[in-house]
Parts: sequence; structure tokens; C-alpha cells
Amino acid sequence: MRFQVPQYIDVEDKIGALTFKQYIYVGGSIGLSVVIYVFVPFIILKALLIVPLVAFGLALAFYKHNNRPFIFLVESFFYYLLGDKLYIWKKTKKKQKTLTERAEESAPKTIEVPKVTQGNLHNLALKLDMKENEDRIQDRL
Repeated sequence: MRFQVPQYIDVEDKIGALTFKQYIYVGGSIGLSVVIYVFVPFIILKALLIVPLVAFGLALAFYKHNNRPFIFLVESFFYYLLGDKLYIWKKTKKKQKTLTERAEESAPKTIEVPKVTQGNLHNLALKLDMKENEDRIQDRL
């Protein structure tokens, strides 16, 4: 049984010449412009509100910045505006180390290995034997 594998799954479906998102952006900006045109009394104020709104809607629908949709740029802008910021004032310089301090840091560290005496080795062997016997008893139960 053969199945047809979809190609081009990263391309959005189009309704006529535009995608659904583009229709929403353009239609929303035009709809808000009509509402502003009807309810705002002064013609200059209408123009000052409508022109940027339509330009923003068209930018959302068609403009790409670095081959990415404009909405990602707007989203990043708001994350930057509302996010936490780290400001550093009067950054202090690090104190330079002397040659002896550098040599001490780069010197290999010695690891102390505990000495095993005959008595310690015998005690360790007894503990291991006791542990094996306990395991055998547990297995039988």
C-alpha cells in the first residue's frame, strides 16, 4: 500500500492571492480604519490615526525582515521592552596576577592516596566476605 507524502509543508495555503494571515492583517487594519473614520470628528486626526494603522497592517501582511515575517520583529520588540535588562555601571578591571601566583595555579596538584597496611587489607577482606554471605542468605529467602 503506497501513501502520498505531502511536499512543501512549510508553505502556507493561499486563498486567492493572499494567505489567511495576510487577509486577517489587511482586513483588520482596514476595519479599524473605517471605525476611526466614522467616529473621529477631525479630518487631520483621522489621517494621523489611519495612515500609520494601514501601514502597520500592510507591513504585517507583506514586509519581511531577514526573510522572516514582520510579526516576529514586533514580537521581539515587545519581549525586549517588557523583559528584564541587566545594566552594568563602572565595570571594574580584574587585578593582574603576579608570575608566582600564575605558577602556583598552573602547578600540578598532588593527590594523596591512603596507605593500605596489612591489617586494613585483612579487615576489608573480612567485610567483603561478610557482605557476600549476607547476599547469599537474602537470595535463599
